[in-house]
Amino acid sequence: MEIGVSVVMPVRDGGAFLGAAVDSVLAQDFSAFELVAVDDHSTDATPAILAAAAARDARVRVLRPEGRGLVAALGCAVAEARGRYIARLDADDLAAPNRLRRQVAALEARPRLGLLGSWAETIDAGGAALGRLTPETDSQRLVTLLRRTNPFIHSSVTMPTDLVRQLGGYRAAFEAAEDYDLWLRIAEVAEVANLPEPLIRYRWHDSNVTLRKEVRQCFSVRLAQQAAAARRAGSPDPADDLRDPPDWADPACDGAFFAATARLYRLLALADPAAPRPVTLPADLSPLLASPEPLSHRERKLAQRAIAALLGRTDRPRGATALRLLWAALRLHPARAATLAWRYAAGGAA
Repeated sequence: MEIGVSVVMPVRDGGAFLGAAVDSVLAQDFSAFELVAVDDHSTDATPAILAAAAARDARVRVLRPEGRGLVAALGCAVAEARGRYIARLDADDLAAPNRLRRQVAALEARPRLGLLGSWAETIDAGGAALGRLTPETDSQRLVTLLRRTNPFIHSSVTMPTDLVRQLGGYRAAFEAAEDYDLWLRIAEVAEVANLPEPLIRYRWHDSNVTLRKEVRQCFSVRLAQQAAAARRAGSPDPADDLRDPPDWADPACDGAFFAATARLYRLLALADPAAPRPVTLPADLSPLLASPEPLSHRERKLAQRAIAALLGRTDRPRGATALRLLWAALRLHPARAATLAWRYAAGGAA
């Protein structure tokens, strides 16, 4: 049987939700698919769950990449996929029974489509309904939106396999936003769209990447936007030489195409309480006080938290520098700035 779709499912220690995700794929009303499950060195019940699924259905293939991490797992799956199309599904999400049939039909009807997502229902860790995600569906508006945000739900997308390979697939340098970087590159050579129907159930829980790697994801988004802007200007892709996620704390970044972003994120990284604190005061706080480029909504939140962290340190800035930080906080969020100013004046932790 010809394989129409390779459903790509990377997983690491996803035993809590994995069985339901696999079952949702095997229950599709479109049968010409394979499920390519990539076990990223799991230490929980994941290997046993996948082995049992492969034993009961020959369409399930289990891969174990040599490398570690999501991008390595995705790269392994893209290289091994045998279907005409690649459909993504995270190991904690669920596919609607008609998902593959609806998306394959749309892709076949529109040969210029290079990326097709959908709307989604949102559920909590227990599977209870929370609401809906309804991203833009118009192709032209999606191209415009892509320049500043990601209007696709990664777990909902289906793409022509050959196109993904031609473009080099997912790139490790864009950790936590490797999907957004790929969407930008696809939109430069093909049409993109979202189907206006919920074809997946997207699960919100504490282990979501957006919660665990918020600072890195925001950095990677800005990095992808800068690389895309260079390509639009007719320059070679400046990210082609990046093999790993850049370390913004490395002084070598000051000579890179993303130098200003690196200087900003050395400070925004303070928003993560679990991250190391490499900033030694006094330091150049100008990227935080007056960023040369407008901050996104998420970056503004990071900036608020970074300022609070700076003013809460035992070696916190004082005098004019402290006032400038409080003024920057006021511009970001007046109510929170008032609380921050009171705590600072009281000498307590911010």
